[in-house]
Amino acid sequence: MLAEAVESGDKDPKSFGREFLMAFGTIFLAELGDKTQLSTLLITAESQSPWIVFAGAAAALITTSLLGVVIGRWLARYLSPAALKTATGASLLFIAVLLIWDTVHL
Repeated sequence: MLAEAVESGDKDPKSFGREFLMAFGTIFLAELGDKTQLSTLLITAESQSPWIVFAGAAAALITTSLLGVVIGRWLARYLSPAALKTATGASLLFIAVLLIWDTVHL
């Protein structure tokens, strides 16, 4: 992947490394202790095959990440980075309000 990017002139190696580390660090920290990790922990605790659980969880995370990349690339054609950040923030705020509303009205 790096060799292809360098050969095609799309990105320099430093840019590739920065983008990779930013993506890895952001997703790694965001996923610590979230529902996905806790679900994986519980499934593993109940399973006799932790490596199969790992493979399934990893495949699911790769698939959802691929969807994010494909949809993000498509949206970038139509929205500026600022508009995309605003739309993403508004979506997360809306979800937070719904969760708070649901919690208060149990």
